[in-house]
Order: sequence, then C-alpha cells, then structure tokens
Amino acid sequence: MRGPLAGCRVIVTRERPGELASLLEARGATVVHVPLIEVVEPLDAGAALARELDRLGEFDWLVVTSPAGAERVGAAAADAPSVRLAVVGIATADVLAAAAGRPVDVVPATQRSQTLLEELCAVAAPAQRFLVAQADRAGDTLVAGLRRAGHEVSSVVAYRTVLRAPDPAAIAGADAVLFASGSAAQAWFDALGDVVPPIVVSIGPTTSAVAEELGLKVTSTAADHSLDGLVIELERIQSTRAGDAGSAGSRRPHGSVGVQQSGQINPTK
Repeated sequence: MRGPLAGCRVIVTRERPGELASLLEARGATVVHVPLIEVVEPLDAGAALARELDRLGEFDWLVVTSPAGAERVGAAAADAPSVRLAVVGIATADVLAAAAGRPVDVVPATQRSQTLLEELCAVAAPAQRFLVAQADRAGDTLVAGLRRAGHEVSSVVAYRTVLRAPDPAAIAGADAVLFASGSAAQAWFDALGDVVPPIVVSIGPTTSAVAEELGLKVTSTAADHSLDGLVIELERIQSTRAGDAGSAGSRRPHGSVGVQQSGQINPTK
C-alpha cells in the first residue's frame, strides 16, 4: 500500500490495535501488534464495581478512562439515563455511547486525564457526585483533582492490567514504536528494558516523562495529544528523515536500522 508511512514497520503495544492500527495502515504502515498489557478482572472479580453500579442512580456523573472500562459500565449507564457520562478519548466514547444507547456528555479535545478534569470542572458546579471507574494502575490526576474542586468522588477498580511477555522476534527490525500512555512505556521497559526502535513517539508530555524517567529515549511528543496526533507526528518524523537522507544522497535500506540505547534488538533475548 502506498502512503506517507509506506515501508515503515510500527509497533503498537495496545491490547487491541483498533483505531490506532487503522490510522497507521491507512497511511501505508505495516503494523506490528505486540500487546504488552492484558486486561483481566479485578482481584475481587468485580464485586466492588457491581456494588457501585447498583447505586449508579445516586451519582451525577459516571467517568471512565478506557474502552475496557466503558464495556464494564455500559449496561448500567443504559439503565441510569439521568447520570451524565464523561470519558477521556473518542474511542472510549464510541464504546460507552454504543453500550449506553446515548451520547457521551463530555469528551475532551485531547486524550489526557488533566484535560478531562479541566473540562469537567468547567461544566460541573460543586459539589456533584462522581463515580470514576478505571484500571488498577490508573493515576490519581482525575480523582484527586475532582476532590480538590469540591466534588464527591467514588473511585472503583473496573479491571486490572497485567504484563504480557512479548515475542522479541516480532519486535526485531521494527522502525518505530508508539506509546499512547505512560503504562505502555512502563510495560515496554518491564518487558524489554531500554531497548527501543530508532523512532519512539509519545502521545503527550505525561507519557514522555514516564518513558524518559525509565531511560527510554523519546524521539518526539505529539503536539495533538490524541491517536490522530500520534500518527501525524510519526508521519512528520518519517518525512523529515526521508528528506534528510535524500539531501545527503543516501538512504538506509528498510530493515537495516538498529535501535537506540542498546544496539540491535536481539530476537533470542
């Protein structure tokens, strides 16, 4: 397939390649799906989530931060039409809207918890009641921020994320990896250390900070903190590098590039 990313092998570490893979493939990239995180049930098998959803009608807002969370609360949202809905990103909004049978009320322009917090504080006058259903590893930006703003917040674990060991052979020879969250960067480091392909693109400054603290060299951070922005930034880097190679009169053949930090990814590691 032709396109601005034709010939570029891009690692996608999300459990479901979904929208990100579609965006990459539409631009000609070869997607290498290497899931590093697996979504599993909470340690209590979902008992705490079920208790909170049984009283969902007592809340003003239901907030979820991922498609996995949206799947677990969608049916309850359908039965509580008075509860307003908020999510972090478009993909999560699509899943929740389909399950709840109604549009999501707040979807931030950029896919960040901080942006969602700001938009919720702009439309919700204190003190409103929020139920936040998220992963066990989720940060406290949203919950703590809502509480500081004077809201009543119940936070519940909707699912756990556990590390999956990748196949190093699938990673060898890749040109780029895209990190759509800090947890993705952490999972990469836990599985592979600081070995990365030549191009590392992060979805936003928070994710970049996590990656760099771990010693992963981030090539660039997307200006638009969304999946579209992530792919557009990769496209920009590829275009710049192709231009630099062309002006130098040479171009490295695909597959010959090494990796940053620790040399070639060893498929036998």
